[in-house]
Amino acid sequence: MPLPDRIILALGSLAGLLGVALAAAAAHLAPTGSLQTAAQFLLVHAGPLLALGGLSGSGRLRTGPARLAAAGLVLGLVLFSGDLALRALAQMPLFPMAAPTGGILLMLGWALAALAALLPARA
Repeated sequence: MPLPDRIILALGSLAGLLGVALAAAAAHLAPTGSLQTAAQFLLVHAGPLLALGGLSGSGRLRTGPARLAAAGLVLGLVLFSGDLALRALAQMPLFPMAAPTGGILLMLGWALAALAALLPARA
């Protein structure tokens, strides 16, 4: 499997790990809605990242759009969940408009995932 796809798989796994960690933090340290939302977004997107990496690496999805979709999802998660978690745990934002920018990138990532699914994979 090519390195970029293995990186996507690792980042999907990391999203799952961080999602569980933030869910635990939301339950025990900072029971805020925003921390729970950050955890949920990480957990919801971990599986699709694993799928994109696996399907791209196996040649079942066109690699370009699949990798771009994964990049959009990862960057969107960093900005969206990162901003929510930082606000909940440190009472400071990542930077102005980080969460909305992350949300837009997540939507773009999902649109690219749809495109990757519709384009025929290269032989």
